[in-house]
Amino acid sequence: MSFTYIIIDDSQESALQTKATADGISGLEFLGMAFTLEEGLNLVLEKKPHLIFLEIVPSDKKSNLSLSFISELHRFLSISPEVIITTTKKDWAFEAIDYGVFDYYLKPVQGIKIVKSIHKLKKKACSGVPIQNTHAEQKKNSPLVTSLTPKPLIICIKSYGDYRYINADTICYFKADNNSTDIHLQSGEMITAFKTLKHFESILTFPFIRIHNSYIVNRKFISRIQMGNSLCFIKNNTTKLPFSKSYKTNIDLIISDFSKENYVEI
Repeated sequence: MSFTYIIIDDSQESALQTKATADGISGLEFLGMAFTLEEGLNLVLEKKPHLIFLEIVPSDKKSNLSLSFISELHRFLSISPEVIITTTKKDWAFEAIDYGVFDYYLKPVQGIKIVKSIHKLKKKACSGVPIQNTHAEQKKNSPLVTSLTPKPLIICIKSYGDYRYINADTICYFKADNNSTDIHLQSGEMITAFKTLKHFESILTFPFIRIHNSYIVNRKFISRIQMGNSLCFIKNNTTKLPFSKSYKTNIDLIISDFSKENYVEI
């Protein structure tokens, strides 16, 4: 028995840490992450996961993340996913119980905590209590299968009536340039967007990871990481992107993510 999950957290670094821990546990399938209440609701309605790892005391108040997210779920769903709170404070534990959360974790999330929650969820499923359908079950049972199939992210760069559509899978990295951002594509082309790098960081999810005040990189295009010189190398390219000490945790997560694939270290 396996369960799908998403992560909703205003901090990408924190979300990636939770994902790294969950990735080491069998029986879990990652569907995506979101950084605001609105993005989170949209992700739940689109993916219909079994589990939500939810931050309720965000550093970024504009994310609007709180226990009220659970109330919003009940507005749209007859059977809501199980919610596991992931935060740094115990203050909201009693209120969380009133909201019917499945578990309450203090960060950093420990793998053994997730394992215990999975056993509880399996026990609940075996008792006959309804559990949210998996993606596979949705595909098998739903007549709207084509509309539920995930589609590649398309980024539209709009400027003075000009609409430029970019497949996110072709983006190697983003580079800050004052109040604009240069988008570097796999083809070697560079496109300028009049949005800050912080804006792109707020809307993009894994595999896009911030590694420097000036750079967000697509993990899929990294061919080499040189820790001594603090450099990331881009595939089929002479480009080397620096990473800073303040984002070293993200570099560690990238290295960890590589090791979870079909991987041999020599």
